[in-house]
Amino acid sequence: MKIKYNKMETADNSQKQNRRTLAVILFTIFVDLLGFGVLIPVIPLLLGDPVSKYYLIGGKFSVSQGYILLGYLSAMWALAVFLVAPIMGQLSDKYGRRKILLFALSGTSLSYVLFATGILTRNLPILFISRFFDGITGSSISAAQAAIADITKPENRAKTFGLIGAAFGLGFILGPYVGGKLSDPAILSWFNAATPFWFAAFLSFLNVLFILFFFKETLKEKNRALKITLTRAFSNIFKAAQLGSIRTILATNFFFQGGFAFFTTFFSVFLIHKFSFTQGNIGDFFSYVGLWAVLAQVVILPLVIKKFSECQILRYSLLGLSIFMFLELFPDKSWELLLITPFFAVASGISQANITALVSRSAGQSVQGEILGINSSVQSLAMAIPPIISGYIAAAFLPDTSILVSAIVIFLGWAIFFFGFGKSIKCDWS
Repeated sequence: MKIKYNKMETADNSQKQNRRTLAVILFTIFVDLLGFGVLIPVIPLLLGDPVSKYYLIGGKFSVSQGYILLGYLSAMWALAVFLVAPIMGQLSDKYGRRKILLFALSGTSLSYVLFATGILTRNLPILFISRFFDGITGSSISAAQAAIADITKPENRAKTFGLIGAAFGLGFILGPYVGGKLSDPAILSWFNAATPFWFAAFLSFLNVLFILFFFKETLKEKNRALKITLTRAFSNIFKAAQLGSIRTILATNFFFQGGFAFFTTFFSVFLIHKFSFTQGNIGDFFSYVGLWAVLAQVVILPLVIKKFSECQILRYSLLGLSIFMFLELFPDKSWELLLITPFFAVASGISQANITALVSRSAGQSVQGEILGINSSVQSLAMAIPPIISGYIAAAFLPDTSILVSAIVIFLGWAIFFFGFGKSIKCDWS
């Protein structure tokens, strides 16, 4: 009886530890997205709005050159993630999840300190270094996902990864809101553009402490013999081009993510110019978008997938997203924009979930990890290229033009999917 009791006690302790580990991981993902979200209302004030008191380049560069710099700055994080995230995933297999998470989160905290310092000292190079450094050290999502897989039974992983989506969405909802409010001196006189980044640095440091004291290593057998491939990101893109039928859905995802990156890079500037939005208004707007996107995945998507396949859903959601992106250009009053936005956000949230599901379902069980890793590299590259291009487009024309381009790019993604995927893999369009 004593032996049986000890076994039950051990199992109970293990479950408690797993729940504690899961809570820490979810907080890690939440903080990652919160930190990303606080940038959205602030960066346009630094390089995209010449009348802002936080504008960093007055007298040094023209407004058009400021748009180009804004594009490059927005691309730094995604470019670094593209290069380093696959390496971080390999390192977590070799040295364990805990060490990589500690390294990544410490780097993220330091990067926010650097960014706040760059704002206060009006030092543009520090801002660029900070964003690239955060991308290098802050690629913690892959290690966090691996840790969840370590502690979760296969039959429960879908449910657990759904919690990741919730933490991801909550961070994106609150991030822009926090960034907008903490940077607005109208709320408190000592708030400024650097304040959100001090706050994000503190949260990241708090996360480091949680990993130190509450996170027990989840990887039971480290692969010390694993040879790290530094060029994994590029080999992933090469493999994506060689994957036959799966190549089409990966190409669709590339255009989907790329179109969204075009949209987010200059939409804040568009809101400033057309509706005279403050940073607080911008934060509220993007939180509003995030809220609808999360509602789409939590409430609408479960109802839709009971009746339709991923193919059927994407046939309409991608096309609808491109149309609603295009329509966002036309409202003359902000309340009109708020009426269109829920349709745009719902189409975006549903498309995101179904593209990922279709990538996974299109690959064999034995290559799930590899295919999802390749898909992650495709997404990162798609998020890195458009901001740079959109900077030049905004400089040559208007910031509004990048919104038009985003709608066109999403439409191309829909066309690739509609005419390519349905033919390359049996897909019930009925």
